[in-house]
Amino acid sequence: MALIGARDWTRFADSWNDLPLDGFMADGGRYRRRRFAAFSARPGQVVRKPHQPHWQSRDYNPLNGGVQRWFEPVTEAIADHPVTQGVIAAGLELFHPLSGAPATPWHVELHQFRIEAQAGGAGLPTPEGAHRDGVDWVIVMLVERRNVDSGVTDIFAPDGESLGSFTLTAPGDAVFLDDRRVLHGVTPIRPLDPESPALRDVLVATFRQETAV
Repeated sequence: MALIGARDWTRFADSWNDLPLDGFMADGGRYRRRRFAAFSARPGQVVRKPHQPHWQSRDYNPLNGGVQRWFEPVTEAIADHPVTQGVIAAGLELFHPLSGAPATPWHVELHQFRIEAQAGGAGLPTPEGAHRDGVDWVIVMLVERRNVDSGVTDIFAPDGESLGSFTLTAPGDAVFLDDRRVLHGVTPIRPLDPESPALRDVLVATFRQETAV
């Protein structure tokens, strides 16, 4: 990822303060905010697609899957931001050769997530539990973690065996996942200081190989 200045990172991170509430939570939760964008990508070329719904099979998301979810779009400023473009480029650099350098482009979906929690109520980063996203590869990058207790990332084998756990703690910390081989989940967050809200902001980029026409 290209080096950027503190001001550029601040402008990037501040955009999480303008995320609309996720209105598609089947559990009725009001703890998640998000924006969404899709791209066609190959090494050296990333093109934003027209705005479209996010869709997952209920096989992968039994809570919120099975419906077209139209989220507010990621702004052009953030879609074009050096951090965003750097995350996509880093994914292409790693995933493209590991996938045999396919000729067709990658369908990349980008999600800005904010999970909020107040005293007496947890925020759920993965309300569907340990899961796969139904893609080929996933990047999860921490943008901000404020007044958060827990929020531990757990990785599992398909049979449910634990493969390890860790916590993304510093802005820019990231995990790269082979979604075809492992499941992932994040434990609920709560405020360390009950007088202030807990906030966990992440950027998620998923990569799925497009089918040749």
